[in-house]
Amino acid sequence: MPDYRLNKEPAQIMHIDLNSAFASAEQQAWPSLRGKPMGVTNRLSRECCVIAASYEAKALGIKVGTRLSEAMALCPDFVMLETDPTKYTHMYKGLLHIMKDYSPNIKMKSIDEGIIDFHNVGSTLKGRSLVDIGYEIKQRVYRDLGNYMRINVGIGPNRFLAKMAAGLHKPDGLDLIDHTNVIDMYRSLELEDLTGIADAFGSRLRAHGIYTPLQFLEANEELLRRRVFKSINGLHWHQRLRGYEVDAYETHLGMVGRQWVLPKASNDDAWLRSCLHFLVETSGMKLRYRNVEARGICVWVAFNAGGGWSDKKMYKTTFYSNQDIWERISRLFDHRPKHMAIRTIGLYLYELTPSTRSQLSMFDDVIKSEYLTKAIDEINDFYGSFTIHSADTLTGRKNVKQKIPFGGTEYFELLLKRA
Repeated sequence: MPDYRLNKEPAQIMHIDLNSAFASAEQQAWPSLRGKPMGVTNRLSRECCVIAASYEAKALGIKVGTRLSEAMALCPDFVMLETDPTKYTHMYKGLLHIMKDYSPNIKMKSIDEGIIDFHNVGSTLKGRSLVDIGYEIKQRVYRDLGNYMRINVGIGPNRFLAKMAAGLHKPDGLDLIDHTNVIDMYRSLELEDLTGIADAFGSRLRAHGIYTPLQFLEANEELLRRRVFKSINGLHWHQRLRGYEVDAYETHLGMVGRQWVLPKASNDDAWLRSCLHFLVETSGMKLRYRNVEARGICVWVAFNAGGGWSDKKMYKTTFYSNQDIWERISRLFDHRPKHMAIRTIGLYLYELTPSTRSQLSMFDDVIKSEYLTKAIDEINDFYGSFTIHSADTLTGRKNVKQKIPFGGTEYFELLLKRA
């Protein structure tokens, strides 16, 4: 056998993936839905899309992105529910609590996926293998989160192989991949089965004579770096495939924002401004939670008739308070074509820098604004989100439904903090 220079260290990374988490949470809450094809969406409408499907629905070809009309054509008994943040809050908090019992080194990749790093926590294991720990975590999820909740557990020497292991036998699987069996795994898979290799990267690899995961592993480092990926990403793949860790890093926060699809297209200025103002306040909350300030701001809309409009502006000084964000957004929003009915509205803040709010200012009005913003945040932290908010956002708060953040978890953790 060729020398692939695999990482032969013991596998100490565990990837946990809640199976069809949001659909399973609904089936846990509603026993009548168990064993039946169903899905969830952020807002029910005739042409809404599935954002999470039960395994019974997946078996019929109903997957993420399937429109409700298409799902009903495949299965007339298909049930679609709107997302319920309360259930997912319980699910997320429960999984987080279980994971923290095993290591301080955990990272939630999304609401339903997390990583436990077992390096330097030998006392937690008490002589048990990670496979034993994995089965124990499965039982705790079954007991604490509900008897219809299942997880996949993957164990590997790095995050990539641990995630690959977690996806081998869904649902409810547990697998360990290390230097002893990783070659057999690569032999059994297609290129696009590898986490991070979608159609575009698959085509790029095949263009250079790499048709299988094993050929990918055997590829020369220089070929991957200089010709296939044309970046350091090629070196990272060369190491990642061999079980070396290259993914344990913090991603850079590029922007913060929110968008909202209106239940009915409108050009009612007062109504739109209240909804936009509410989006501003939730974006400001996210900005301060991440302890950053912004210099750039953008507001955009998509029209019901097609097309859209946007405007953005950079400022010399940073801003972070709800009032400052709204003043800037409001001025930009005034420039839109006001006769056009809007279907989607959004904003984002960019050019983010670490906050300087802890530094004293020489201007009284700046100090007062900082104290006021901090006081409002502390009250909302203690009594619940939007205990204090701008009166202008009342209409927006009634209409804008909280969207479940399916990617990163920072905003979701903020919502939990303020629940």
